[in-house]
Amino acid sequence: MENIFVSGGAGYIGSVLVPKLLENGYKVTVLDNFMYQQNSLAPHFINKNLTVVNGDVRNIELVNTLAKNADIIIPLAAIVGAPACNKDPISATAINKHSVIDMLKNISDSQWIIMPTTNSGYGASKPGEYLTELSTLNPLSLYAKDKVELEKKLMLRAESTSFRLATVFGMSPRMRLDLLVNSFVKSAINPGYVILFEAEFRRNYIHVLDVASAFIFAINNPDKFRGQIFNVGLSSANLTKRELANKVFEQHSTFRILESEINQDPDKRDYLVSNKKIEETGFKPMVTLETGIKELLSGLSTLKWELYNNL
Repeated sequence: MENIFVSGGAGYIGSVLVPKLLENGYKVTVLDNFMYQQNSLAPHFINKNLTVVNGDVRNIELVNTLAKNADIIIPLAAIVGAPACNKDPISATAINKHSVIDMLKNISDSQWIIMPTTNSGYGASKPGEYLTELSTLNPLSLYAKDKVELEKKLMLRAESTSFRLATVFGMSPRMRLDLLVNSFVKSAINPGYVILFEAEFRRNYIHVLDVASAFIFAINNPDKFRGQIFNVGLSSANLTKRELANKVFEQHSTFRILESEINQDPDKRDYLVSNKKIEETGFKPMVTLETGIKELLSGLSTLKWELYNNL
């Protein structure tokens, strides 16, 4: 039985990934500060293979204690999104970058780290150009810059894998409403409209279940993933914001899509991403954008949204 240490394991991705790891028979230790007062892992405390510690990844001694016996380390703990990072940039950099760098100094060379970074590190691409893992990085936000710097240090180790995640969407026990697909569906439900700035800007997307599946697939196929960087996204979902909004409209016909030619989007990311490398390992995402939108329309119609803000 492999021991897996997951920081931020009660967050948006972790709340989906940790149960899958337990289902696959792994022994999992989670470190999370529960800053959103979430109880997303509560049903799994009965599992003897789960250990949960309430603590902060900036506590180096605590992280070293929890990580030292792990075969695999998955650092999910992060302050995510430009608004959240800009609100407290010192904490954002300390958590998103320095906490992992400090951990790298203390773990052994044999411990395998599978790190979620971000394809927002690409910044922008030329029209029609698909960005690969070899493309030049041009991070625009604090979050992306920290992740790019971290990835450079991470990949100096042979036992490391970087997943440059596309924008994640879908329902999770620790929901997030600031992600673009989730946000558009929320806007379709209430107030019933969205105003697009620079609607031609492009993104790539992937469902949170497929993100969790990518981690499981890598763990089960270590020789294909160790020492490698992968874009992790849905190849059928390289879309402009306008195209994404229209996808929501197709399932929620009262959704009004407005565009502003005056205002600018503070998020200047604009890129097409190639996911060919990870697809060639045999990994294929299973949840389509259309299925995810249907799920979100059903799920977000029932939730109290104030519980799921990221600020």
